[in-house]
Amino acid sequence: MSSDHQRLAGFLWSVADLLRGSYKQSEYGRVVLPFTVLRRLECVLEPHKAAIIEKRDELKKKGIENRERQLLSFVRPLGLSFFNESNLSLPKIVGAETDEHVIARNLRTYVGGFSSTAADIFEHYDFTNQIARLEKSKLLYQVAGRFADPDLNLSPERVSNHQMGYLFEELIRRFSEISNETAGEHFTPREVINLMVKLLLSPDEAELLTPSRVFTVLDPACGTGGMLTAAEDFITEHNPNATVKVFGQEMNPESYAISRSDMLIKGEPADNIKLGNSFTDDRHAAQSFSYLLANPPFGVEWKQARDEVEAEHENKGYRGRFGAGLPRINDGSLLFLQHMIHHMRSPEEGGARVAIVFNGSPLFTGGAESGESNIRRWILENDWLEGIVALPDQLFYNTGISTYFWILSNKKDPAHKGKVILLDARDEWEKMRKSLGDKRKRIPDDRIAELKKLYVNALSEAESDPRVKVFRPRDFGYRRITVERPLRLRFEVTEEALAELEANKALAKDTDLRDKLLAALRPLAGREPVYSRADFDATLKTAYADAGLTGIPAAVTKQVWNAVSVSDPEGELQKDKKGNVLPDPDLRDNENVPLNEDIHAYVEREVLPHVPDAWIDESKTKVGYEIPFTRHFYEYTPPRPLEEIDAELKELEGEIQRLLGEVTE
Repeated sequence: MSSDHQRLAGFLWSVADLLRGSYKQSEYGRVVLPFTVLRRLECVLEPHKAAIIEKRDELKKKGIENRERQLLSFVRPLGLSFFNESNLSLPKIVGAETDEHVIARNLRTYVGGFSSTAADIFEHYDFTNQIARLEKSKLLYQVAGRFADPDLNLSPERVSNHQMGYLFEELIRRFSEISNETAGEHFTPREVINLMVKLLLSPDEAELLTPSRVFTVLDPACGTGGMLTAAEDFITEHNPNATVKVFGQEMNPESYAISRSDMLIKGEPADNIKLGNSFTDDRHAAQSFSYLLANPPFGVEWKQARDEVEAEHENKGYRGRFGAGLPRINDGSLLFLQHMIHHMRSPEEGGARVAIVFNGSPLFTGGAESGESNIRRWILENDWLEGIVALPDQLFYNTGISTYFWILSNKKDPAHKGKVILLDARDEWEKMRKSLGDKRKRIPDDRIAELKKLYVNALSEAESDPRVKVFRPRDFGYRRITVERPLRLRFEVTEEALAELEANKALAKDTDLRDKLLAALRPLAGREPVYSRADFDATLKTAYADAGLTGIPAAVTKQVWNAVSVSDPEGELQKDKKGNVLPDPDLRDNENVPLNEDIHAYVEREVLPHVPDAWIDESKTKVGYEIPFTRHFYEYTPPRPLEEIDAELKELEGEIQRLLGEVTE
């Protein structure tokens, strides 16, 4: 932010000092943010205020009570999508009145004079209750007076929409930090948005220049709307004659209110920003879009949406949004991606591109044929994944973990078809002079420009730049095979076997049988193991007959065999009634074999030299997909020589002894 922005942020921040004692720190934003929006809207309307009042009076004389439609038609040619028909303003409300009750009444009247598109913003800020609370605390005059100060000029001529976005973000970040809330849930760092938008839109730069084109952009987790604004600006900078329609959905009421107010200020349809949970209440259900981008919360569970999501998955399949699969309940990231894919404009309509920010989990979480793996498989087998970019850690306000951009397209050009770009940008950062929460790094503009160029030219750079690698979708697939080894057993009655039978829950239901069974088996304890099931069966039958045991249930017999059977490499090979060799569950193993490799050739090369009696149970083979990004860019660093490490340790020991000597002198 510039010094002017910092001054404005500091000015607005100073209002928080008035609230100390009457408000908790976590509540400061509930007052400062809606008053900031109110002042901004007021400054936007100021040049047209007299004309709006004149039009209102004209409509009143005609007896028109519900004037919204006519007044909206009147202000639209002025570049506005909202109005306020009240004679009041903040300077008027506090300029000639100090009575808290009168100020509260006038402020409610003033806010009530906004058109419904703007009134909705203040409703979701719960602004009426904040007015009442400030009045009760005898703070309303002071707070409203600060925002009525002529020095707080938030007109578009003084503060652009971009600058206003920065201002909101600075305030939200500060309020989140002092209340230990998660700032990153509300907005994304500007340089991250800048890079993301460039990677999303730059491959389409030629298309963006098409005269009179209409582009639609959706962010289903839009926060304060920063990504939508950046995407719109990128397109209009390339083609001032293009029409850009932005749409968003946000479940946090305050963030929704800010994003909606930004739309109003720019004279765009605020109704395109919807409030609600994108999973349970898709507010853009019947629409498709040219571009989709989002930074959904990392690792947030979707338990509250479970019933609706599972019902859509089961009842609609691929006709709905979640046909490919459901991820584990504690991370809804891949639900967001499926939601966005569902809203992509079809290739017949011109196609669409998607950019989304993820942590590392969606790359590899979930084994073969899990929900996550099936979603990745669906995306890769449809050749929608264009690229993944690994970002530096410590880049976001609320987390220091590594993050990634996924870029998807259903309109790949011929050169990109059947290819996936991996771009390693983890080292493309500079240290910030002052940390902001967990954010200690930033990506400077020159690195953003370099990364954009590298991504756009990735196919040609892959051979020469170690930061770029290109794969085929199938390269990320594998078959998870089950490798079995034969079951070989010896048979013996041990104290452990007797204890196992004594504790068996099924036998506990018939204690008389259990006691007789144990009495019959106990004399066999300590004998040499038997390596033939048939021989040991004869031994058991003799023991039962000697104890007078007859008619032993099959279930009990099974429990006895389980207790006396011991896995032994030298034991008897076990087969079923059909003569098939039985597998040993304890020796069962799994191997992931790349899709491009024959599983039998793999087993012959990697398994049989070590365990020649192994075989594949092909009925258990599963197909999975994962994207092991870091493995593809791993560079082996040999350990330092032991002599060097030993010398360093001796040097440190000497230094410690010297320091201890100084302390004891």
